[in-house]
Amino acid sequence: MNNHIKVFSGSQIFVSRLNQLLDEIKVPCLIKDNKESGRVAGFGTLGNSIDVFIYESDLEKAQDTIDSFKEEIAEDK
Repeated sequence: MNNHIKVFSGSQIFVSRLNQLLDEIKVPCLIKDNKESGRVAGFGTLGNSIDVFIYESDLEKAQDTIDSFKEEIAEDK
């Protein structure tokens, strides 16, 4: 059984970019939008509440891409 692990939390724009990068290297990801889930349920959440999960078995394959992405967005701040 493959377990999911969270590799990133952030805004919709950053999550979309990371999703695209992971797709390019053929690593599937699961996106959990806590803000939208809260809105639908009738309550809100604050901050960057969109999480990206990948399978543990894909972590080694995706680690360089994730690290490069995090460095890229850190430089933009």
